[in-house]
Amino acid sequence: MRADRLVSLVLLLRQRGRLSATTLARELEVSTRTVLRDIEALSAAGVPVYAERGRNGGFALLPGFRTELTGLNHDEALALLVAGSRRGAQVFGLGSALASAVLKVVDALPESHRDTAAGVAERLLIDPETDLLSRRVAAEEVPDATAAEVRRAVLAGHKLRIRYAAAGQTPRWRTVDPIGLVTVRDQGHLLATRSGADRTYRLSRVLAAEALPEPAQRADRVDLDRAWRDRGTRFRAGGDQVAVLVRVDPARREDLVTTALAVHTEEVEAGGRLRLEVTFQDARHAEWALWQLATDAEALAPQWLRTALRDRAATIATCYETSP
Repeated sequence: MRADRLVSLVLLLRQRGRLSATTLARELEVSTRTVLRDIEALSAAGVPVYAERGRNGGFALLPGFRTELTGLNHDEALALLVAGSRRGAQVFGLGSALASAVLKVVDALPESHRDTAAGVAERLLIDPETDLLSRRVAAEEVPDATAAEVRRAVLAGHKLRIRYAAAGQTPRWRTVDPIGLVTVRDQGHLLATRSGADRTYRLSRVLAAEALPEPAQRADRVDLDRAWRDRGTRFRAGGDQVAVLVRVDPARREDLVTTALAVHTEEVEAGGRLRLEVTFQDARHAEWALWQLATDAEALAPQWLRTALRDRAATIATCYETSP
């Protein structure tokens, strides 16, 4: 994202003084032409960057340059940087304004926090275009203390100990190496590795978290967008996928569709209900998804799924037949 690159460019000039376009291009992994365009964008945003010609020339900031933004603490500035990573600024033509705002936010941070700010966009991903792992529409609440501890481990590059309640399992503690945080449709996900294997944890299922002092075993740089897509692709390809024929109330169609992996056919029945053929990840996923919709959806096929849902309902009915 260009705003993140502009932040990095200013930080390089602040920390190392005068640098040539070639050096900046190498550090930012872009062409010298891109560096020159970015320098023009900084000037247009009011950043006092100037060029010196000659053998030892290059670009530099005016001595003593600081923005006038004050009063932000670290978490407030971090929140603005995260908000600035959304794609909306480019869609609405606010890219240059966003770049200017982000630079002011970074400059308002204490010196010790600027490196953290420069790496925010690399470790936090908001609403990626490919949202393969999203399963529900409703927002999920995560306690502030838990979210802060997870975020601290992610940004600091430390190991993280979490008490996690996986679906259908007893909550237990596990230690992971955090890679980044992804938010899709107001649902947070922690991308991590555990014993070298990729793991994705839903933040709403993290009951407690503790950032550990040990450094995490992870690469220094990460393409979080690509990592998210890759994990989603593996998730879709794995397991014994199940095709299910479902009759559903039109009002609950979106709940069903966002839970399923794919929708193959759809038609309106005489009574107004919808008949859809959808695919779920596996038998457990299919049973769970249909159970969430209660009487607003009916599995028409396969028969084993109808039987499983009937038996589950019968078990609950039996539990409530007599007074406690």
